[in-house]
Parts: sequence; structure tokens; C-alpha cells
Amino acid sequence: MSNSVGQNLMQQHFLGANVLERQSRLKNSSGVPKSSFCAAASLTKSSAPPRKFQISTKFYGNRLITKRKPKLATGSHRRVFSFSPRAVLAAGTASQHLARFNVDGVELQVDGSAPTSGSLTQVNIRIMYHSDSLLLHWGVKCGGNENWVLPSRQPERTINYKNRALRTPFAKSGSGSCLKLEIEDPRTQAIEFLIFDEARNRWIKNNGQNFHVKLPQKETMISNISVPEDLVQVQAYLRWERKGRQMYSPEKEKEEYEAARAELLEEIARGASVDDIRSKLTKKGGVEFKDTANNEKTNKIPQRHFSAERIQRRQRDLMVLLNKHPVKSVVGSISVEPKPLTAVESFAKKLEMDGSAVMNKKIYKFGDMEVLVLVTKPAGKTKIHIGSDFQEPLTLHWALSERAGEWHPPPRTVLPPGSVSLGGAAESKFLTHSSDDLPKQVQCIELEFEDGNFKGLPFVLLSGEKWIKNNGSDFYVEFSQKFKQDAGDGKGTSKFLLDRIAELESEAQKSFMHRFNIASDLMDQAKDTGELGLAGILVWMRFMATRQLIWNKNYNVKPREISNAQDRLTNLLQSTYISHPQYRELLRMIMSTVGRGGEGDVGQRIRDEILVIQRNNRCEGGMMEEWHQKLHNNTSPDDVIICQALLDYIKSDFDISVYWKTLNENGITKERLLSYDRAIHSEPSFTRDQKDGLLRDLGDYMRTLKAVHSGADLESAISNCMGYQAEGKGFMVGVQINPVPGLPSGFPELLRFILGHVEDRNVEALVESLLEARQELRPLLLKSCDRLKDLLFLDLALDSAIRTAVERSYEDLNNAGPDKIVYFTTLVLENLALSSDDNEDLIYCLKGWQHAISMCRSQSGHWALYAKSVLDRTRLGLTSKAEWYQHILQPSAEYLGTLLGVDPWAINIFTEEIIRAGSAATLSSLINRLDPVLRKTANLGSWQVISPVEVVGYVDVVEELLAVQDKSYDRPTILVAKRVKGEEEIPDGTVAVLTPDMPDVLSHVSVRARNCKVCFATCFDPNILADLQAKKGKLLRLKPSSADVVYSEVKEGDLAGSSNLRGDDGPSSINLVRKQFGGKYAISAEEFTPEMVGAKSRNISYLKGKVPSWVGIPTSVALPFGVFEKVLSDKLNQGVLEKLQILKKKLVEEDFEALGEIRQTVLQLAPPPELVKELKTKMHKSGMPWPGDEGEQRWEQAWTAIKKVWASKWNERAYFSTRKVKLDHDYLCMAVLVQEIINADYAFVIHTTNPSSGDSSEIYAEVVKGLGETLVGAYPGRALSFVCKKNNLNSPQVLGYPSKPIALFIRRSVIFRSDSNGEDLEGYAGAGLYDSVPMDEEEKVVVDYSTDRLINDSKFQRSILSSIAGAGNAIEELYGSPQDIEGVIRDGKVYVVQTRPQM
Repeated sequence: MSNSVGQNLMQQHFLGANVLERQSRLKNSSGVPKSSFCAAASLTKSSAPPRKFQISTKFYGNRLITKRKPKLATGSHRRVFSFSPRAVLAAGTASQHLARFNVDGVELQVDGSAPTSGSLTQVNIRIMYHSDSLLLHWGVKCGGNENWVLPSRQPERTINYKNRALRTPFAKSGSGSCLKLEIEDPRTQAIEFLIFDEARNRWIKNNGQNFHVKLPQKETMISNISVPEDLVQVQAYLRWERKGRQMYSPEKEKEEYEAARAELLEEIARGASVDDIRSKLTKKGGVEFKDTANNEKTNKIPQRHFSAERIQRRQRDLMVLLNKHPVKSVVGSISVEPKPLTAVESFAKKLEMDGSAVMNKKIYKFGDMEVLVLVTKPAGKTKIHIGSDFQEPLTLHWALSERAGEWHPPPRTVLPPGSVSLGGAAESKFLTHSSDDLPKQVQCIELEFEDGNFKGLPFVLLSGEKWIKNNGSDFYVEFSQKFKQDAGDGKGTSKFLLDRIAELESEAQKSFMHRFNIASDLMDQAKDTGELGLAGILVWMRFMATRQLIWNKNYNVKPREISNAQDRLTNLLQSTYISHPQYRELLRMIMSTVGRGGEGDVGQRIRDEILVIQRNNRCEGGMMEEWHQKLHNNTSPDDVIICQALLDYIKSDFDISVYWKTLNENGITKERLLSYDRAIHSEPSFTRDQKDGLLRDLGDYMRTLKAVHSGADLESAISNCMGYQAEGKGFMVGVQINPVPGLPSGFPELLRFILGHVEDRNVEALVESLLEARQELRPLLLKSCDRLKDLLFLDLALDSAIRTAVERSYEDLNNAGPDKIVYFTTLVLENLALSSDDNEDLIYCLKGWQHAISMCRSQSGHWALYAKSVLDRTRLGLTSKAEWYQHILQPSAEYLGTLLGVDPWAINIFTEEIIRAGSAATLSSLINRLDPVLRKTANLGSWQVISPVEVVGYVDVVEELLAVQDKSYDRPTILVAKRVKGEEEIPDGTVAVLTPDMPDVLSHVSVRARNCKVCFATCFDPNILADLQAKKGKLLRLKPSSADVVYSEVKEGDLAGSSNLRGDDGPSSINLVRKQFGGKYAISAEEFTPEMVGAKSRNISYLKGKVPSWVGIPTSVALPFGVFEKVLSDKLNQGVLEKLQILKKKLVEEDFEALGEIRQTVLQLAPPPELVKELKTKMHKSGMPWPGDEGEQRWEQAWTAIKKVWASKWNERAYFSTRKVKLDHDYLCMAVLVQEIINADYAFVIHTTNPSSGDSSEIYAEVVKGLGETLVGAYPGRALSFVCKKNNLNSPQVLGYPSKPIALFIRRSVIFRSDSNGEDLEGYAGAGLYDSVPMDEEEKVVVDYSTDRLINDSKFQRSILSSIAGAGNAIEELYGSPQDIEGVIRDGKVYVVQTRPQM
């Protein structure tokens, strides 16, 4: 299993290969600089005298420097400690004298209590010696070890001294001092210690040797109290599990059974009731007892559900998977008013204003006080500024270094005035700095050096008799470290929450217990903030999971404390999952970064079982002892990898390179092993006779580690939900602990099938079973229950296993047919839909794939063409999902990552790695394999040519056409644009646009390309596209046909011969004629003339009564040319007029931001009463509904829509288009065509001459569901496209099926269409530049094409498409020239809403 260990980690849901490859870059356990704490002046608010601080010593050269260490607060808030000597010395009735010493008049007494079953050995040490700074320098002796061992259980304020000993401060008691120790490890035989008087630098020894005190042995407790036999059985099972599930002899079985009884009797003797014990043992779901016969029956797989090779999946309605929850959109950032700068922050800001490069900057917080370190680089020098708002005078105790950890005396030439050299260091006094712009006084010191060999500056601060240090260590300033970038304004984030996380990070770094508890404390705030708040928690937890943050620093914590903290956090996530269903996808991702946790025994077993493994397999020293020490003090997800590496090493017949391979592949280097607080220095070394026992015991231990750290590990997740079922003999058989109640019938058998096939090479049956399990789980995940989080972790594990299995099948799929790849695509898409919020589009894609499979099985000739449309839509869905991740997560990753000092590469790829590690990436890989197969099957080729023009030009590569649409190229340019939406302008100087994107053939940009004689084509082959991108800067000739583009490199001389160059100067012959107000605010269709309205209105009026009766023409009225200018000049709008005149002057000065201001100003116009009256009259006479009849608010909606049409004269695309062709923008006039909206089933656009081939005998048309805005606007996806010969209108040929995910529908309403005098000028394609605005907002509907008659009913399809082609042919015949026609279908009837000459 070594090759899959990375999939089984706590963070496996997110860790992509790129992340793991980069782990070796980390300088320490996290790559994050250590943070700081400070000793407070007093640790207690009691009346007791202030206690002195801990002191450690470290040599620099030949000189001893004393460093005073503060007592550190624990938890998420500082706690106040006071000590009671009576409480410390209380030894209980079992206390006995262990030893008494008299050393040079110093009396020392050691008492202890023998442990009973389940209790600890207590040791009380009392010394009659007057000092406030005594430290116990100690360790314990275990077995035959000659050296000290550092015990896992340690008193508060204990520090690890160089991994050689522990140092624990005594508490003052009367005229002496006392200390209590608790010894947990039953192997401990004695304690050894020395006593150090830190203030006097005196060691108290036992005649020059260590004090050695043997500990009392465990006593046996006998009781006659009875305890129920069923509870004894459960307790015996738990003991057996803790001891590694060994095979017991009958005698040993009986011994263990009685030992279990004794433990329960002890609890009763201490006051626990039988009910208390029963509740404790069966707390999480109960205990079930099954006899052997029943177990055998249960283990059989029901034939109704399974075959020998695979399961039989149930038929389900896919719509039951639908998740639709309203989520508030992300706007700006969520924050509070910024806090005023502190004195130190203000001081730093002043220093930074001198213009020198800032190389390093950090502010250390000590309660309400701060210390600033700022490094700047004036020319050829390094300048260090250290400032603080401490009130007491400060002294800087400092040196210089060539590398971290060194102390070299600074040269006298760089010492500030008044400094004192101390041999290995120097001391310099701070100076007081006060200013009116600082809230309070600041002390500061400035050091300056010439650039040279020194790379850093170590220092500590002295305030009176108190040393101020960085969390117990020296401060260290790097000169060359480039100061991290400013975090920015936090736009698009929950800024206040992220700022709070950054403030608490130094506390969170102490241990996983601290981090998980802080996360729990912040959950309410995150929920209140909504989507962005939970995104912030996810980003923080993922930075932790990917080892970008420190996991543990200078703090020892028990595994059960980590487990309890995890339990608290996952319980909160569980409750939020139920109360906030709209955030379930984010909550699942957060849970994937956190282990499952669990109270009590779950975490403690990590400590207990490693002792059993060491004892049973005689491996109590070396690497195993070092790992044991780490496990006891700070277990982490790394332990899962270490355990797997040991298993792989043993299985490889003790090949040490295999051990390191497993570690390194999962991000653990030798440096990381050494960085742990309990470092692992040694390599494993076992003998062959240990092999079988270690494989068995470490395999069992792996399950224990995963139970805490790997919530999404499949085996442990299944075990946790099914309960631990006995595998031994005798009393172990039939005991099932902790099963989740209410699991579906047959579910245990399904899970056993999965575990039995999880390593199968042929993964199809496995993936089906995994999906079936997820489907069975889903109803349980939608309702509240006590064990919901266990079910969620199981679902996460099943999800992960599906991805792993499918990725394992890639090699086989390389040689598979398209039907097999399509089937696997449906499986992965189903998996993604099960894990996604707002999954409606994914479900309709899934239904589309299933329809494609049905078409394939029925041997439909169009199955591949239809499947290609589903593939395109699926790709759009994946793009949309990736954009959502980017939108929600990346701003938080960038802001918080910068605040926390996370490596820039980890910030930059944050969202990318989340996507890569999910089902979306697996699905993307499958459809990329399928795309060329479908294109080949459907005879689609590698290109779709939209505008076939032969050109010569220089290749340029851009991200999106929109970004360069206003640019002018000074030489003929072939643009390779990764994204083209459909509404863009084509930049001047562009001769071709090639893109992998899929704009509609009749979209605005497509029409513009054909009108401007620009080659425009979509490339579907990524290899061809990559080759074109690689030719950036080269001169190419493009020779397009109707279905292909041939390109070749040419010489510069060939450019002159090209006839397809677009000049920079627009056509000078195009002129606009200013239109005047004709005296009417509104006119009917009979009054449409060239002086009153544009061609759009006149054409629709011309069609009335001339087209066949089966073609409908909507009733129309218009606001003619000049009405806008008339309204603007009305005295009602004098202020608007004056403002517009000012803004137009800004435009003349090329201040193009004025365009948006002009549009907003136009919306302030008030309607003259005459306009309202005339428009109402004309609409009533024409049989159109008057909006005001439904109330004044409806008229206001209509008036706003009219003003938006007028304002679109100043939209950017239209304005710059007129500038390019040198049209006088002031001469552009806007009439407004008013039509009643037909609530369409479908909308279409027709070109009566095929625009791609130029074939005038063939009609080309595109059809979309709902309104036509999704066709002519920038809506992603393709429309249904077809061609039809004019001499055979009843035989339309479908070229492509629709992939647009969205359709627009609207209530009965009115639309106001732009109709300018600049839309149909010869030589200028002005159509589509201006806006048409419906009075009511369209409803966006996600489309299900699998149930659409136009797709799946061939007779209906032929009828509708033939009618569209017939209408187009009739209108072309009416005008006698090719036409560009727009229309809709309602209840099978064709309506034409506008026509214009095809250009």
C-alpha cells in the first residue's frame, strides 16, 4: 500500500503532486518564521509575591549568556496561575517515603504513591533550600536502558532542554520548594535528576552524581463488588484492542477477562455507578453482541444485490441529487472599520517613508506592548531600526552573525554611542522618540553597517532585571530577507476574520490542539460572514494540511487532547452542515483537512499501543523510541506516513531506501524529521525474527493513527461507521463496538464488497460499488444525527477512492472505445454531482451523457455529434466550477497567505491544487481523452471555420480578445486568443482570430469578422493550438477552407503581396446624417420612414402582410429619431443637460471613464408629459399593452428601459467602433423600436447564405432554447446549428447540438430595441453595438436538453427546423438579397422580429 499512502492522509483530499514535490523546499517544519511571546511581570493576580522566571543557558564562544524564559499561557486565551503548596504536596493515603538526601546541608525528600490499575504513579519532591529559581533537571529510567528517557507526561511549564533532559520549575513552599510529578509509562522503574539554582548558577548533586530514586510498583486491588458480565466483556475487548489484538491462549484470555473486571471494580470503588460505566462504554452508538453463527450469516453477500463480479446498481431518478440553495454573491470584502495604528506601527510607517528598500519588517507583540524590527537598504549599507513602546528603559544585547545561531562581537566602529562591548556581544541603550503624530512615546535604536560578510543580527532585550525574548529564543534579524509583499485590501474576502486568524496564528502554532480549538472558537464568526467566512477557515486549514504552517512549537500535548480538539471542531462542522446547507461543499472541504478526532480512548490509544508494539517486538530503543517520544508529545498526520514507511521498509526485506522513498514521496524529508520537538534522528533497524510481529502490530497501529488523523481514509472510515468487530477467539467473538445506527439495509455487505475489490486492476465494478455506496449514504447526509460526521468522513473517503480508482484506469482507457470512455465519464460526473452544491447543470450534463449512451446503443447516426455537445457543455460546467473556486478561495489565499508568510508558490497555486485534487480534474482528464475520439467519430475535424479569409500576418498570443479589443496593431496580426466570449470588437490591424473557445457562428464577433474580412476560426486540437502559440512573432499564411485551416511560415517579402491587410485608417467615405426631431414623441408602424426610424424598424414594418401567413410579425411602435435630444432639452432636464455637456468635454480630452458617467447621467432624465401621453395612445391603438395600466411602477420600469437604450450610445464597444471609422459620434441618433415580447420556446438567427462556405444555395441557422439573447449575447456554449438547401427545405441537416447551459424566459412584457442611424451603413457593421432592453428582467433557467423535443423527437425537430428555413427563404425572396434574420418559435409557430441585409 506504499504507493497509496498519500491518498490516506488527513489532507489527502487536497494534496496534489505539485504540492508534495515542493515540500522539501521548506526551511523548517512549516516554512513560517517563528513568532514571539513575552514574559509578563507577574503570573498571578493573587497576593503571593511575584515569581521569578525560568532561565536557560546557552554558550556563545567562551561566554555564558543568561536568558530568562517566560511562563507561557496555554489554550486560546491566557490563563492566570497560582499555586497552592498544600495541593502540590498532598500525596494521598497511599503515599510512602521513597528517598531522603542531605547534600551540604540541603535536605531533600522524595515521596510517592504506588499506582493502581488505571492510575498514575505520583512523585512529590520537597527541598529545604531558600531560592526562588530552582529547576528540576530530570528524566526517567525504563527497562535496561542506561540513558535517561524523557517521559511524555510533564508538569506545566516544563521545557525540553536540548533533547537531553526536562527542566521543571519548583514552586515556593514556606522555607523550601516543592514539585509534583506524575509518571504514566508503566515501564518506568526510576527517576533520575539534578537540581539547578538558576539565579546562583549552582548545581545540587548527590555526591557529584545524579539523584536516583526507584519508583513503587503497581498494587493489586481486590473488590467484592459485582459488575455486570456484559460490561466486563466490552472492557476486555477494549483492553485487547489497545494491546494490538493479539492471539490469546485460554489462560491469557481468562487473565485478561479478570483484569477487565478489576478495572471496572476500581471505577465503582471510586464512586462510578454501573449506569455511568455503561454510558461511557457505549457512548458513541452502543455495543452490539452477535453470536458466531449470526456473524457468519452477516458476512454472506446477498445474491439479490451482488453478482460474483459486480453489484447491481439501483435505478434512481437523477433529479433527487439536485442541490439548489441561494448563496449571497461576493461583493468587495467583509470587514469592519480599520483599527487605528499603534504607536509602533505609526513609527514604522514613518521610517518606511524615507524611500529605502525595505528588506525585512516584523512587529512582535507582547500583550499590549510591541517590538518593531525594520531592515532597510540605503545605497551600499544595511540599516537596522528596532523600536518599542515598552515604558521601562530598554537595553539591546546584540551581536552579528554569518549564519543563524552564531554570535560574533560587533566591530567597535558600528557601535552606537554609549555602547558597551562584552566580549561575545555588545549592549546598547535605546533612545526615547516622541512626536505629535505618535499616540505615545516610542524607544528606538538605529544600527548601520557597510554591506559585508555578516548576514544577520541576533539579539535579546533587557528591561531592568527582565530578559525579553522571542518565545524563549533569541530574536534573529536577516539582512537579505526580502520583506514580504503587502497583503492588500482584502477585497473579496472576509477580511476581519482573516485578520483575526493572523493575530491568533502564533498561538495556533503551539499544537494541533490549539489550532483546532481556535478554529472552533472562530466558527460562529465564519458562519455569520457566510460563504467568504467559511472560505477563510478552509484556506487556513489547508495551509496547515499542506505543511505551510507550523504544526507544533515548544508545546507538549497529549494525543487525546488533540483528538478532543478535533472532535470539537468536527462536531461544529457537522452542525453547520445541517443548519447551513448552502455551504456544504465548503464544509466538506474543511473536514477533509481535519482528522476525525474523538473523545477519550480514540486519541489515548496512540500512546498506549506504541508501548505495546515496542514491548511485544523488543524494539524499545533507537528510532522506535524516538518515534514513541514524538507520538507521546505531539502526534500529527506525519505519523501515518512514518508508519507506512516502516511497513514498506519491513515488507521490502529491510531495504532502508524504501523507507526513505515512502517518506520523501509524501513530503517528509530528513530535515523535517529533525525539526520535530521530539526529533527523529535514527533510521529503523530490525531483525528478521521481528518481521512478522511488526507487520501485524504496525498494521493494526496504522488503523489507530488513521482513526485520529485520516478522516477520509477508506478503511478507517468504514470501520468507524460499521463498528470495531472482534477478530479473536473466545470472549472477543461477536463484540461490535460503536456501529452507526440506521444504516441502509445491505449497506454493510456493500462496504465489504468494496474493501474486497479496492485493489482490483479492472476498476469498473469497484467504481460502480463506490458510487452505489455514496447514493445509499446521501439520504442520511441530509438529516441530523449524532454520528453525521462519521458518515461525512465515509462519504469523503468513498469520493476519494473513486478518483483514485479512475486515475488507475487511465492506461486501460487509452485503448478503450468511445462507449467505454463515455461510461466512465458518467461515473465520474455522478461522483462530482454528489459532492457539489448548486449542481443542477452537472445533473443535466449527466442526463445528457446517459442519453448519448442510449443513442449509441440504438446505433443513432448522430450519437457522437450529440455526445460532443454534451462534452462541450460538461467542459463549460467544469470551467464555471473552477471560476467559482477561484472567485471564492483565491483572494482569501492571497490575503491570508501573505499575512502568515506562506511561500508565494503555495499561494499562487492554491486554488489550482484544490481543483487538481478533486473529481473535476479527473473528469476534465476523461473528456480531454474523449474529445478527439468523438470528433473523429462525428467527422468534425480539428477546426470550425467561421470566417474563411486567406491572410498573412504575425502571430501574437493573448489571454482574451476582450483585453485587446481597443488596441491598434501596427502590423498585420494573427491573434491566438485563449478566450473569446462573442461580443468583442476585433482590434485594428488584426487579420485573423484563432481560438479554442466556441463563440456562435452568428455571434456579434463572428459577424464582425466576416464583415471586416478577418479570418476567424475555432481550433479543437490542443496540439495544433500549442504549435500556433509556439510560433508567436513569426509570419504565417493562413489558408482556410470550410472545415480546415492550413498554415505555413512565409518570408517577409510575401507580406507585401497579401491583399487581406486591414489598414489603420477606417473608411473615410462613411458619413452619418444628423436626424432631427420630427414633432412626434411616438409613431405607429405605418409612420416608419427613413427620417423617423432606422432600418430595423422599417424592415419589420415592410414584412407585415407580405410574408406567408404562417409567419408571425409582432406589432410595433417607435420613439423616433430626435426624441432623446428633445427630452434632454426639456426644461425638466436642464441639470442633466448641463452635466452631459461637461462629461462630453472630458470625452474630447480622451478621459474615457466619462462614458460610464454619461450612461448613469442619461438614466436621470425625466419624461415630458407629452411623451407619456403620445406613447400610451400609440400603443393602445396598435393593440399593445400599456405598462402604466398595471400601475405607476410598471411605467417607471418601461421608462428606465427606454433610457438604457438611449444610454447605450455611449457604451465602450460602440463608442470606440465609431472612433475607428472616424464617424462623428454626435451625429449618431437613436430611435427606439417598441415591441411586445413573445414568450418564446426557442429563438433563432438565420443567414440565408451560408456564412462559412459562402454557398448561396444553402441556408444556415442557429437555434437556442428560450429568448435569443443567449444567441446574440455573450452567453457561453453553442446553439443548435443546421443547414438546409433552398431546393429541399424539408430536409434540414443538423451540424451541431446545443451546449448552452442557460436559457432565458420572460413574462408577457415589452422590449425596447435600439434602432440607430449607424447600424446598417454600407461598409460599416454597426449592428449589435447598441442595447435592446426588456422592461422585465429575464429568468435564467438551466436547460435539460435530454427532455427537449427539439433534441430527442426527430419528427418535431424536422418540422421546426424546416419552418425556420422556409421563413428565411421567403424573406430572402421578398427582398431579393441575402438576409440576416432574427425570430422565435412559440407553440410551433414562427415569428420574425427583425431582418436586415446579410453582410
